[in-house]
Amino acid sequence: MTDRIALTQVAVTTCHGVLKHEKVTPQRFFVDITIECDLSRAGESDQLDRTISYADVAQDAVRIMTQPPVDLIETLAEQMAAAVLARPAAEAVEVTVHKPDAPAGVDFATGGLTGPSVSVRREQDRQVVIALGANLGDRLATLQSAVRSLERTPGLELVAVSGLFETTPVGGPPQPDYYNAVAVGRSRLAPWTLLERLHAIEAGRGRTREIRWGARTLDLDLIQVGDPAADTDLVLDTDELQLPHPRAAQRAFVLVPWLGADPLAVVRTTDGAEKVATLVAEMDCSDIQVGPAWSPL
Repeated sequence: MTDRIALTQVAVTTCHGVLKHEKVTPQRFFVDITIECDLSRAGESDQLDRTISYADVAQDAVRIMTQPPVDLIETLAEQMAAAVLARPAAEAVEVTVHKPDAPAGVDFATGGLTGPSVSVRREQDRQVVIALGANLGDRLATLQSAVRSLERTPGLELVAVSGLFETTPVGGPPQPDYYNAVAVGRSRLAPWTLLERLHAIEAGRGRTREIRWGARTLDLDLIQVGDPAADTDLVLDTDELQLPHPRAAQRAFVLVPWLGADPLAVVRTTDGAEKVATLVAEMDCSDIQVGPAWSPL
């Protein structure tokens, strides 16, 4: 991703440093923040909620800089990077903290941002869960091809893919049985950017969206982003994306393969974080059969 939001020389006079007098005598600090994110949605819609507010980022930087004194500007840089990456749209961030008046025992040139500084770059790294399904055409070949496309998606790393399961369709008009699987990975992408990548892979396999819950050559659903067990999962409810997937916790054809890909999987439900293994043990899985063997990774 090459889109960026940059804040340069956010100026704060405050107290930070190892030495005793630095904790009580204010000095100058300057902060640079560069955020990598997908700005296409904001550019096309002219809507603030489809980007990252640089005003909010600047306020966070000032809040962190004016906290009770810490010893290291490295600590401040890490905290600001973490605050930026807490935003769903942020894919990576670089933070530089300048301390031009640092008592280093040597002379620095006067004026400008001379003197010590530290820079950190951190990338988003969230767990993602993707459900795969197909019930038209050569289902096995389509799903194998889809996994290969997921592997080639920049910003997405697959960790595990379940075995195949053959399942009876749930809802919709009469249609053939599905092959279903679940892929678990790590991603730096914003959730709606990842969803766009999934839709592009579907379209490349002839997916159409004419009938809701109708038969399809390929279905890729973004089930969950983040880890409910660590309370790091994203909860979104917009016209384009709901997270976690609103029906995933009730669908055996999602949970059974998910459990195969990740025996410790946890999903967020209306009752809170639940182990997928517990949900599977409590539901009727009679319409799910083990499918043909495959080695997608």
